[in-house]
Amino acid sequence: MQLQQRINAFVQLGAFLSQFAEDTPTENPSVPQNDPFFADMQHTWQLAKSQNSWFTDENLQYACKSWGEALTASNILAWLSDYKIPDATSEKRIAVVMAGNIPLVGFHDFMCVLLSGHSVLGKLSSNDKVLLPFLSSYLLAVEPGFADTIKLTTKKLEDFDAVIATGSDNTALYFEHYFGKYPNIIRKNRNSVAILTGKETPQQMEALADDIFRYFGLGCRNVSKIYVPETYDWDHFFNGMFAWKDVINNHKYINNYDYNKAVYLMSLEKLLDNEFMILKEDTGFSSPISVVFYEKYDSIDTLTSTLNAAREKIQCIVSEKHIPFGEAQEPKLSDYADGVDTMKFLLDL
Repeated sequence: MQLQQRINAFVQLGAFLSQFAEDTPTENPSVPQNDPFFADMQHTWQLAKSQNSWFTDENLQYACKSWGEALTASNILAWLSDYKIPDATSEKRIAVVMAGNIPLVGFHDFMCVLLSGHSVLGKLSSNDKVLLPFLSSYLLAVEPGFADTIKLTTKKLEDFDAVIATGSDNTALYFEHYFGKYPNIIRKNRNSVAILTGKETPQQMEALADDIFRYFGLGCRNVSKIYVPETYDWDHFFNGMFAWKDVINNHKYINNYDYNKAVYLMSLEKLLDNEFMILKEDTGFSSPISVVFYEKYDSIDTLTSTLNAAREKIQCIVSEKHIPFGEAQEPKLSDYADGVDTMKFLLDL
């Protein structure tokens, strides 16, 4: 199977996913293999929701929209133009241990392995174990050449040549022990931050709310901490957050909000609270669900040095000079997790 065939299959998958990017899925008759996959996708959607209640309709819709927009011929070709990818497929098998914090979070690794010409052995998260198998079945329908290159499982991984594993700091210790003898990419906890100056527009602050609340803040690209000047006007921040006030209507989210608020109050912590989110002054990066940490800074130069020293804890930075507000959860295909070039790693094996 040639590289162009592999690219075409992912472009067709992107067109398929785009049908589910709106509140009401609309069947596009020009999408190949749409019958019966369109109806089956709706069933899989409901199954994913039943298995993980963080996977709401809105979050699943956003994931489909994001991947539908990313998987166009022009985007994929522009991304791959920086690499020399062979037409021929490889005999190497890449184990991919996937997280399950947000829908299809392991899809980029899955795609990199297949486009690079290797075979993928995917270890599915128990929190996201139906979406990728379904999309794999669609890929096989539009490109049967993938038949011997995709295997997905929830069981122990065996018989592989290299590893890409994503997890927490704790699971990374296990990964390093178990996979250390193989070529590997092992990812640990990372969080994203935002730098505010106080001069942001109301529109930018509403966009920042997207960066904070999208996927309930569960993604490594969600902003979990903000840096503000010493004399910051918090009303400006909370006015922007109000766009996401309805997040409190999710039962899992409100349970986390109530729990974290109670714990902090019992510990006599000083908090800022708008009844659907909590701000806590903290030097950490990984804030609990419904909580955003903050620190004050006295100069951008000092803050830059602080962030440079903590770069291994930070996935991305949202600010006027970094990732624009509202785009933290819109990575390009070339935006690799932890800044490690997955495609280069695969091609160098």
